[in-house]
Amino acid sequence: MQTMRKIQVEFINTCPCCDVHARTVEEAAGRRPDLFDVRVYRAGKDFEYLKKYGVISKGTLIIDGHIRIDTLSRGVIEDALLAAAQTAESAESQCLK
Repeated sequence: MQTMRKIQVEFINTCPCCDVHARTVEEAAGRRPDLFDVRVYRAGKDFEYLKKYGVISKGTLIIDGHIRIDTLSRGVIEDALLAAAQTAESAESQCLK
C-alpha cells in the first residue's frame, strides 16, 4: 500500500508573542505525525522561508506552500490543520477508488 503524502506545515514566528502559536502548531500537528511535516521558522534566525514567501512581518501559518493564515488563535490553527487533514484523506480515498 502506498503511503499518503505528508502535508507541509510551516509557521513563521516573527516575535516572542507568537511563541504560543508555534507551540500550538507543533502540538496540533504532533497528534498526526504520519500526516504532517512541520517546520517552525524564527524570523531573524532562519532565512530559508524568505526565498519562498518573501518578508513576513506577522506570525503566519502556511499549509502546503499556498494556504496562508495570519489571524491566529488556537482554534484557527487547529481548524486549519483539521481541514487540511480531511482534504488530504478525502483525496487519498478518491485515489484508492
